[in-house]
Amino acid sequence: MKFIVYPEVFEGLPNVCFAVVAAYGIDNRVWEQEAKELLRTSMEKIREEIGDTDIKTNRKIVPYRMAFSKLGYNPNKYMSSIEAMVKRVAKGGVLPSINPVVDLANAVSMEYMLPMGAHDMDALEGDIAVRFATEGDTFIPLGETEQEAVEPGELVYADDKRIRTRKWIWRQSDRGKVTADSRNIFFPIDGFMGENCNRMLEARNRLAVLLEKHFGCRVERHVVNIQNNEVEL
Repeated sequence: MKFIVYPEVFEGLPNVCFAVVAAYGIDNRVWEQEAKELLRTSMEKIREEIGDTDIKTNRKIVPYRMAFSKLGYNPNKYMSSIEAMVKRVAKGGVLPSINPVVDLANAVSMEYMLPMGAHDMDALEGDIAVRFATEGDTFIPLGETEQEAVEPGELVYADDKRIRTRKWIWRQSDRGKVTADSRNIFFPIDGFMGENCNRMLEARNRLAVLLEKHFGCRVERHVVNIQNNEVEL
């Protein structure tokens, strides 16, 4: 299996880059209370850092809003996953505990204020790629069972059969979601060279260390960018 970012993606977003953790042999039934506590701590820090400020103008969020606008997506209507998460928590909302690995990913995502996905690799078919949707692509929203059509030209995460994330980092599919039984998981972190690349690598390394230390798994760390648009998983 490969992770591939199609060349045309860089034509629209030349400085986009991706830090990747691939974890193999995870025991997602351990470290439960510690992951919940890490998630709770991350939410408290977000509330302290953001407070009553306008999340739209936060320097860590602005690059994603600008990228969404460049792609033709109204960032007020289609917020990146990290903006939606931070906004919810800053206003007093709570992210529910899902399972230890998802809690950990959400905690690290908020700690570094970066969008982070989590995909069950055993549910993927073929390679996983960031590309533009084509005619016939379909998507099943999280928590639903009915598939929906996706307009060609939309930037997506997709495997060889189905779209896994719509509008780049807006909404993830129900197919490939991480459950307590997930053993092999792909974590992409999306960022921009010249903007937050160092923070992105720090988040990748922290996630990798915690996974390896507490979940009994083997991890790989990768970077994908315009100079290196694919990696073998």
